[in-house]
Amino acid sequence: MRDLADRLSPDKVKLGVCCTLWWNDDFPTIDAGITFGQAVSEMALAGFQGCSIGHKYPSDAAELKAALDLRGLSVSEPWTSTYFTIGKMRQRTIAAFEETLAHVKALGGNELVVAEFGASSHLLPVDVFANRPVFTDAQWDALTSGLDELGKIAGSAGMKLSYHHHMGTGVMTRADVDRLMASTDPDLVHLLLDTGHMAFAGDDPLDVARAYADRIGHVHLKSIRPEVVSRVREEGLSFQEAIELGVFTVPGDGAIDFRPILETLADAHYQGWLVVEAEQDPNKAVPLEYAKHARAYLADVLGW
Repeated sequence: MRDLADRLSPDKVKLGVCCTLWWNDDFPTIDAGITFGQAVSEMALAGFQGCSIGHKYPSDAAELKAALDLRGLSVSEPWTSTYFTIGKMRQRTIAAFEETLAHVKALGGNELVVAEFGASSHLLPVDVFANRPVFTDAQWDALTSGLDELGKIAGSAGMKLSYHHHMGTGVMTRADVDRLMASTDPDLVHLLLDTGHMAFAGDDPLDVARAYADRIGHVHLKSIRPEVVSRVREEGLSFQEAIELGVFTVPGDGAIDFRPILETLADAHYQGWLVVEAEQDPNKAVPLEYAKHARAYLADVLGW
């Protein structure tokens, strides 16, 4: 078996990092005052090639592209929330998606990431497990048909759509992912494998990687701290409380062994982004330190 340095070589995959190490886009109070300029400079310093887009980034595409180009970074993904499962939101969801697509295309990106947030509990101060939505058959139909439509829009623009399963949403568990994958067009809708969210939900990200290796279009690499997951379940804590307690951390820390997951992707000839992510409180977890730790871990596993 060839090693990962050959099968997941720099001409096949790019290493990115999410800005959620530096601040939190869902919960703006989780913030240490780090500026956009400092964050993207530290991303480059840590050895990454790209990054996600966050709320502190310049909204003007030309200004943002210049700042990223200066640091040798490109855009790994944007984020667009969808609301297909709640009333009268289909056209607004599509319009928001098209706006994001145009912005990312102006930045030179070709990846689009979406997640259905209709009735999601992840932003609420409630038990993230007990209060997450369970979709009806009609809601599932609305979601999957909507995703296929977004996939067509993305494809016609030469871009790829990947769906992000997420804590507190109606597509959170392995069973939810199974239904979504079975009900969408594999040529139009890919899976974003988020190792941390899948493990937090109680399922094995390696099993998901093996089941959908040929359909994975994007990857978020983050780990979990099991003792925090247990506390969230036992005490009925919210998603924000989980983050503040440190439920997520970067590869090379926490409980997830990423080597077999990366081996599985390599076996499936994966090409695309491998993006380090860990929603942590930057007041407790120094972002540059964790970014460098993750990059060193990936250098050890990948061989570059």
